[in-house]
Amino acid sequence: MEHSRVQPQSPLGSLPVCSLEFDRTDIMMNKLVATSLEGKFHVYDMRTQHPTKGFASVTEKAHKSTIWQVRHLPQNRDVFMTTGGVGSLHLWKYEYPAQRSRKDPDGVDIGVAGMVSLLQNVTLSTQPISSIDWSPDKKGLCVSTSFDQTVRVLIVTKLNKL
Repeated sequence: MEHSRVQPQSPLGSLPVCSLEFDRTDIMMNKLVATSLEGKFHVYDMRTQHPTKGFASVTEKAHKSTIWQVRHLPQNRDVFMTTGGVGSLHLWKYEYPAQRSRKDPDGVDIGVAGMVSLLQNVTLSTQPISSIDWSPDKKGLCVSTSFDQTVRVLIVTKLNKL
């Protein structure tokens, strides 16, 4: 008699991935954001993995083109910025659900995804914004690069109100 084991599907499936980032590097896995060529990003709750359904996730259509990168705000792991292929930046906030897991009909824990909300967006260039990075010391200070060969220093305000 042969035994087979069901392998959980990859959380990213066949998604054409451009960027991946965990919300924090100094703690156990919590949230993973994956950006794609399709203008979408996916936020995976990595706390609970179901044996067949994998991790809970929320998907958002964010930009009208490729999302080149995602970076979490070092001072608040629930806030992150995505960079777009049409020269735009979008600032997002992840909201946790009331319960991060529940029991499926078989009594197995399954994750529950939260929601994302757009806080702000801006278009800085006619070319893709290829990268962004936050200052670890100064909340709201970041730098971006774009295909128009420009480095921009940016200040995001009112982050202390989130």
